[in-house]
Amino acid sequence: MEKFDVVIIGAGPSGSVSASLLKKQGLNVCVLEKQHFPRFVIGESLLPYCMDILAEAELVEAVNAEKTFQFKNGAAFTWGNRYTYFDFTDKFTPGPGTTYQVRRGIFDKILIDETAKKGVTVRFGHEVLALDNQGEQAILAVKTEQGETYQVAARFVLDASGYGRVLPRLMDLETPSHLPARIAHFTHIDDNITDPDFDRNKILITTHPVHRDVWLWLIPFADNRCSIGVVGLPETLAGESEVVLKQFALEAPMLKRILANANWENEFPYRNIQGYSANVKALHGRHFALLGNAAEFLDPVFSSGVTIALHSARLASGLVVRQLNGETVDWQAEFVKPLMVGVNAFRTYVMGWYDTSFQDVIYARNPQPEIRQMISSILAGYAWDETNPFIAKSEARLSALAELCGTATQD
Repeated sequence: MEKFDVVIIGAGPSGSVSASLLKKQGLNVCVLEKQHFPRFVIGESLLPYCMDILAEAELVEAVNAEKTFQFKNGAAFTWGNRYTYFDFTDKFTPGPGTTYQVRRGIFDKILIDETAKKGVTVRFGHEVLALDNQGEQAILAVKTEQGETYQVAARFVLDASGYGRVLPRLMDLETPSHLPARIAHFTHIDDNITDPDFDRNKILITTHPVHRDVWLWLIPFADNRCSIGVVGLPETLAGESEVVLKQFALEAPMLKRILANANWENEFPYRNIQGYSANVKALHGRHFALLGNAAEFLDPVFSSGVTIALHSARLASGLVVRQLNGETVDWQAEFVKPLMVGVNAFRTYVMGWYDTSFQDVIYARNPQPEIRQMISSILAGYAWDETNPFIAKSEARLSALAELCGTATQD
């Protein structure tokens, strides 16, 4: 039986980052990935805090070198005739203020290829079937795409399987999300945008003019392509993805204007994903921990998925090194509690977006610059900075601020 210090399930961003960080500390690491790369996945707009973690994992130079990635320095919001934006370089928390909007197939492959170059064992087409964590080490049952099965032993296992949620399924850890089961319809278009009001350096988030709990993303890439999607409750967005997406996009004044010359018909299909929010009973157990979306996924509205995944990879990797070096690690106090600081902050603003209290803050007239900097930090991914009042007491602060802003009304 092969033996590794750490086996990582999944070769997405959290898998690559954790593998690179662990290899950097001299550990023998194996990544098992069921699919082959490149493969399509959503989550295409990164947040600046990701760049800090990618730099620590020595992966950032390869990302910077990719020419198809679109430079990103902020987030823009539109509702009816209103338009506002946040500049991520003008924020409360120190750290990178820019990042990229990426095709995840390319981005994820760059990260795992660079990780493999460091000497990490990476196996594509290998599916984890079971985990036995009762002994002194974890034993994983694995099946290749040719149907062959084998076992591998690890001193520790990290589940970075994302939406695959391998260990939560195998170990009965799944539990319903507290968030409603929303649906997203999306595709890629040739945008042909020439309108000077559109800033390609920012993701554009659009609140639907009538249904304020329905929003759309427009994520520009560097080659006249955009990812576009609409998110809402299934009963509101019932129907074929193409019909629903076009209808709601063209009902929004700014989108209708800037997409006047867009080509919606290319080789990219219309897709949808429903009930994507997820949660688990526990983030760790004997010989294992869950990273990113394998543990919990909130909502795509603030592009927090990859950021939470990378932060969990950074946290867990440091703890794994300590534990394998013989230290006693309190995973609840040192992993779960600090990780949930940011997750809960993001959750506050996701909930506030859908109940419109955070939308009222976003679209408020003449906001205070200091408050905008604090909000900008959160939108830039710095949701673990507890010196930011809007993180330390996120619910109370948002409630008070939303009341001050009053109910936003369209022009």
